[in-house]
Amino acid sequence: MSVGRKIITLGEAFKTVTGNTPSKGNPAFFGNFVPLVKPPELCDSILDSAEDGLSESGSKVARIAPANSILVSCIGNLGKIGFNTGPVAFNQQINAILPNLERAVPQFMFYQVLSPEFRAQLEALSSGTTVPIVNKSRFNSIEIVLPPLPEQRRIVGILDEAFAGIATARAHAEQNRQNARALFESHLHTTFTKRDPGWVEKSFGEIADFKNGLNFNRNSCGQTLPIVGVADFQSNDFVPNAVLESATIDGTLDDGYALKRNDILTVRSNGSKHLVGRCMLVADLDEITSYSGFIIRIRFDEKLIHPRFLLHFLKCSATRDILTSGGGGANITNINQVKLSALLVSFPVSLIEQIRIVRQLDALQAETRRLEALYTRKLAALDELKAALLHQAFSGML
Repeated sequence: MSVGRKIITLGEAFKTVTGNTPSKGNPAFFGNFVPLVKPPELCDSILDSAEDGLSESGSKVARIAPANSILVSCIGNLGKIGFNTGPVAFNQQINAILPNLERAVPQFMFYQVLSPEFRAQLEALSSGTTVPIVNKSRFNSIEIVLPPLPEQRRIVGILDEAFAGIATARAHAEQNRQNARALFESHLHTTFTKRDPGWVEKSFGEIADFKNGLNFNRNSCGQTLPIVGVADFQSNDFVPNAVLESATIDGTLDDGYALKRNDILTVRSNGSKHLVGRCMLVADLDEITSYSGFIIRIRFDEKLIHPRFLLHFLKCSATRDILTSGGGGANITNINQVKLSALLVSFPVSLIEQIRIVRQLDALQAETRRLEALYTRKLAALDELKAALLHQAFSGML
């Protein structure tokens, strides 16, 4: 690629256009529909969908990028990219590189904008203290390489073939990662829905009590102590004591809000449904610790049910589905103590049998997480391979 390789600025080689957002007062959507693209729809791939759009009449006041343009997010999440196969409107957070077939093969330019070198330049040119911005003038100053068209087509052919293989390998690795998790979930479901002899079924309220967490704010003045928040849950099995943030509450902590070993915490309210119902077990505590108002504390009879057995039951997706079904309003999804109390819990009467099941589930969970980590590393390696190929392509080494 070094022969005939020419370095030129983006503005010298192409016309670029900054988008806009047409007024809500445009005529109703009818006629020829034009997709209106925003940064969330830019997924470093061919644009195949958009949530919004404009009618033919509405599109007259919008910025329209013709087919084979490259759309780049230049405000906020820098460098998100899309390659459109048909006309699209786009908002003011996006700059479009319009096609110039005399200078570049469109797919060649798409790959170049995906390259680490292009992204590094974009980030280096950004301004703004809270929201990074690259204005059109700086965007046009980005340096690109433009070898002769036959060389561009050769490189596109190599990258097309390589990326098709990477995409296939990625799909397999992602499917294997999902299969590992699905197998564990299937085993959990089977374990907690069977009705073997020696098992009993009770409502959760018969074996446990529940307490919502503390409410406090920036103006609270009183005791300062570690507080478990929704952000601490993630995929943890145990409360991460070492990294809990401290907060100041009103007055001093009532004993009822102090956590104890083997309490279970669950997220009761959040704007994201997938966070509601997540659970963690409290292990040994080095200091007095409490929990926020978006969390419910579950304290149960350990003579009846083993803590790890109950934790696995509550983490089972089937259990979470029961708890989160129909909860919340338009924006907030939640569970409450009434739902928790009514939840039916099935478990062996024998604690020895519960411990045996816990050991089986713990072993299967450990293997599942090992496989998930393995396939996650494979996905990361494939992404690194793609970045390396793009680097080679646009630095004269391919």
